[in-house]
Amino acid sequence: MDLAAQFGHTGVVESRQSGIGRSIGAGSLADPLVARGLGNPPESNTRTSVVTLLLEDGPISASEIGARLGLSAAGVRRHIDALIDQGEAAVASPSSWRQRGPGRPAKLFQLSPAGRAQLTHAYDDLAGAAMRQLRDIGGDEAVAELARRRIADIVDMAGEVPGDLSEDERLESIAQNIADALTGAGYAASTRKVGSGVQICQHHCPVSHVAAEFPELCEAEREAFQRLLGTHIQQLATIANGDSVCTTHVPLGMPS
Repeated sequence: MDLAAQFGHTGVVESRQSGIGRSIGAGSLADPLVARGLGNPPESNTRTSVVTLLLEDGPISASEIGARLGLSAAGVRRHIDALIDQGEAAVASPSSWRQRGPGRPAKLFQLSPAGRAQLTHAYDDLAGAAMRQLRDIGGDEAVAELARRRIADIVDMAGEVPGDLSEDERLESIAQNIADALTGAGYAASTRKVGSGVQICQHHCPVSHVAAEFPELCEAEREAFQRLLGTHIQQLATIANGDSVCTTHVPLGMPS
């Protein structure tokens, strides 16, 4: 039996093609918030944009949100306070606050675990039960094989890049392809240059609750990325372990 196909048919582990990304609007990311009546439609659209920034760029300050969305400080705080009251946003650890000029550092905000839970589909409990049953029947290797097949279905085409690129250009291109493929599968992924490398950042993980119990899902992602990139990589953080974003570092400037 093709276990990966069976899970794909039920939607248990595969995420929906949600199209999460920079173009998120009403009717996608913040549907659970809108459904609970947090404001009229214009307010809901703005709330969606605030949630998107908390998801993709958090921890982030209220002033940064205001500058990005063209909102007043009072307007931003109204939305953030509403999200905090609902338990869906939280103040980030003071260690991450940014010092901008004299005075106190800027307070940063991020989605809370409950807020992230609003973005996941309704199959977490069923997925966990199915994975436990799979482990009982086939052992750890059956779980690992399912995890490998699942991520392969998402990113296996990401390694196709032009052949006339330098090594660093090749790695950056593949990293962006991986991020695009992940975004298409609901991970809200992006890349960024950091020091002597590029990082693949997954701002949302549709299977984070399952991956917390079954780390094989995260390990399969790391293995798939490394296979496609053809170089050593570092998995710096994962949402399943409580971090705000999954971060994979790809070093540049290494010998081919």
